[in-house]
Amino acid sequence: MRRYRSDVSVHIALVRGINVGGHAAVAMADLRELIGALGYRDVRTLLQSGNAVFSGGKRAGAALETQLEKEMVTRHGLSAAFLVRSPAEWADVVARNPFPNEARKDPGHLLVMFLKAAPAASAVAALQAGVRGPEVIRAGARHLYISYPDGVGRSKLTGTSIERKLGIGTARNWNTVLKLAALAGSPSA
Repeated sequence: MRRYRSDVSVHIALVRGINVGGHAAVAMADLRELIGALGYRDVRTLLQSGNAVFSGGKRAGAALETQLEKEMVTRHGLSAAFLVRSPAEWADVVARNPFPNEARKDPGHLLVMFLKAAPAASAVAALQAGVRGPEVIRAGARHLYISYPDGVGRSKLTGTSIERKLGIGTARNWNTVLKLAALAGSPSA
């Protein structure tokens, strides 16, 4: 697997709301082209759900998210949120996983929901108080770890219900989190 040079900025971008249920279809080749057209290099995508790793550029964090969101509107007419993290931030997400047993035994039912902004402790507490099933939530800096022992599809704890309390986010299962860490050359991979 290609490793990114340590002297260049590497970015992990997640796109929220594309290629879900046949709506807002964006081919990964088009996503790579969109990012490359902005001057970023070594653009690689993972799966069809809007995961990209790339290098270069002068922007990072929120400024990069805004640039990518504007370009998505310009090129595809789609309003889609981008959530960008550095490999160091990603490695921290992996290292601080409070559910190591679930990650090992059932990684498909362990999700990390990446958020645009750090959630208020009171909002996380309200979300946790509202859980009526076996799901368990733990908050990170700008993300949540969520264990869905009975599966995501049957749960009442949906992305929409989480966003109502905590703001815009997008979730990836633990398998995808680890694959993106490896793709970005994260130290935890």
